[in-house]
Amino acid sequence: MPAATISPDMFERLAGSLALPRDARSVRQRLLFLETLLESAVRLPGNRQVGLDAFIGLIPVVGDMLSASIGAYIVWEARNLGLSRFKCARMLGRVGVDAALGAIPFVGDVFDFFYRSNTKNVKALLAHIDKGHAAAMTVEGVRL
Repeated sequence: MPAATISPDMFERLAGSLALPRDARSVRQRLLFLETLLESAVRLPGNRQVGLDAFIGLIPVVGDMLSASIGAYIVWEARNLGLSRFKCARMLGRVGVDAALGAIPFVGDVFDFFYRSNTKNVKALLAHIDKGHAAAMTVEGVRL
């Protein structure tokens, strides 16, 4: 059975329809959703919140790679929004520490439970967005 071919025009239309909005407000919403999903989606007894990052880390090797990939996506968004190379390097360092220590059996799982690299990275990126993109800022706790 021959492989299906896609014309360049059809590919461009498809890629354009799948593209994520690049405006600051859309990026802010995506990052806040991703941060909530990864770090605080589930409330445990004792008022402790955890997210998919802690649960994904329980899967040996694959979970840590997936978690690091999601963290790298946040850094990629930061670079696309013009965050300095130094700050992006700090963000990558947090992701690297999370991935390296998360790969250690048992100890890494406990570390993932307490260390929130994605939260720190999203906060740094949101501060940059608020500083440079007035349309995405918050005023008195209300998102515009």
